[in-house]
Amino acid sequence: MSSFRTSPAVSRKSLPLRLAGRMSRMTWVDIAVAAAVLVLLYMTVRVGQGTTVRFSTSQSAKIDTDPWQLPYYAARSLLRMFVALALSTVFTFVYALAAARSRRLERILIPALDILQSVPVLGFLTVAVAGFVALFPGSMLGLECASIFAIFTSQAWNMAFGFYHSLTSLPRELDELSRSFRFTRWMRFWKVELPAGAIGLVWNGMMSFGGGWFFLVASEAISVGNKNFALPGIGSYAGAAIIDGDLGKIGWAILAMTVMVVGVNFFFWRPLTAWIEKFKYEQSEASEIQRSVILDFLRRSHWPHLLGRLLRPLGRGLARAGRIFGIDDRPLTVSPRHRRTGDIAFAVVAGGLILWGLADLLDYLRDRSGLGVFGEPLLLGLATLARVIVVVVGATLVWVPIGVHIGFSPRLTRIAQPLVQVLASFPANFLFPLAVWFFLRTGLSLDVGGVLLMALGAQWYILFNTIAGAMSIPTDLREAMDDLGVRGWQRWRRLILPGIFPSYVTGGITASGGAWNASIVSEIVPFGTTTLTATGLGAYISHATADGNYPHLLAGVAVMSLYVVGLNRLFWRRLHRLAETRYTT
Repeated sequence: MSSFRTSPAVSRKSLPLRLAGRMSRMTWVDIAVAAAVLVLLYMTVRVGQGTTVRFSTSQSAKIDTDPWQLPYYAARSLLRMFVALALSTVFTFVYALAAARSRRLERILIPALDILQSVPVLGFLTVAVAGFVALFPGSMLGLECASIFAIFTSQAWNMAFGFYHSLTSLPRELDELSRSFRFTRWMRFWKVELPAGAIGLVWNGMMSFGGGWFFLVASEAISVGNKNFALPGIGSYAGAAIIDGDLGKIGWAILAMTVMVVGVNFFFWRPLTAWIEKFKYEQSEASEIQRSVILDFLRRSHWPHLLGRLLRPLGRGLARAGRIFGIDDRPLTVSPRHRRTGDIAFAVVAGGLILWGLADLLDYLRDRSGLGVFGEPLLLGLATLARVIVVVVGATLVWVPIGVHIGFSPRLTRIAQPLVQVLASFPANFLFPLAVWFFLRTGLSLDVGGVLLMALGAQWYILFNTIAGAMSIPTDLREAMDDLGVRGWQRWRRLILPGIFPSYVTGGITASGGAWNASIVSEIVPFGTTTLTATGLGAYISHATADGNYPHLLAGVAVMSLYVVGLNRLFWRRLHRLAETRYTT
């Protein structure tokens, strides 16, 4: 009996032919998705045209506060936010992978991340504005890059910390499985590490995006050295309205911000949080899962499948490149003596560079104002430190139970996520009029009231990381606890606290750094002709930035970095080591 065999040319159609066959079966859903993407690209190009117009440092920084300008300003702000988010994601992958895979690099990169997190946004802006304006002379692109860089600094550190902790707490069985199959580093990242850290990465990205909104006013309405630079955006619009004391226009800015945050949550973050449910590490499927109208609509389209086929050759190319350059997970056969010698040499070089930089900084300060300039910020830092401790402890007591409840309930997550995102994304500057009115009416000093404003920019890191940690707890473990009748404090001690502890430590580290950063805008509150000032390091740095007093600014930033790094080394790093050694599955 003869058999019929198709020729290879027939059985293996070329990629263009297969794509053409799929495109011929497109439905109205595919057409709608394609039209939406084209409209989005068109709007991006149209809005992006304003970033390359001519600009002079001597021109007026006046922002048109006509409410009809808000749609365009909102689009400009959204473009900056998403560009900064894309850069932060790339930075997160590169930085966290380097720190997690190399003990030698980890000793430098993680302390450096502590320092970078501690440097306030205004400290980065001082350098970024001058640098990018000189890099793009006569073009608005210089200010755009400086603004994006400032937003990037408010997003990247939290995401890098979170993904690094996910990599270092990777379940042992997944690590052993990838090594037994001899995955290349690209395969290990794509198949094991990224899925294992996807939930924390998305929720930290959402929180970091909210952190970018929080500092939007500072990144779009820049004042450095008695020079004012402003970019069209909702942050600069709100800043101008606050300076004018116009409550009506501030209300329009708050309305526009609310619409943007809810829209971004509906079209971007909600589909992502529903999609990452597939990466939960569990043996039984949850009875309830998150849903997204946008994600369900995209799943009915052929475009994601076609895009995956088009990108598949890229993945194969990266895997081949990894094999060509010997990038695999086979351990190097290096003797302990050589390893010890290499570590000592690396530490000597890195330490020499750090000491050289510190010596140069001290020479600069000694020539300009003397080393006594550190005395005042060191004392003021104690006041800010007390506020930071109150914020972190209060946020832990309030938001950890709430975050666990939200993370355990997909139905509640659908309701709470947009609300929390709106609250976390609101810049403190938008609430200055209400804060000034409340403090003046109640007689509450900003020394105490500043804690509330600092909490607006820091407490959400703990909430978002707690939600991510609770969502990562396998459903089968929760069901086992239910079957055994474990309730109350025993359930918290045996399941919840160990399950969320690594995520909480990440949230605590970033909340502590975020509180220090938020002190810049929380210890000095202007509205119209009224300005309230608290005693603290944040107000000291704000005054130095506005006056262009670079010795005081450098001293304030250095002292703030010292406090943040010291707190992380003495407290948070010990908790992180505990999470790695005792609470890793």
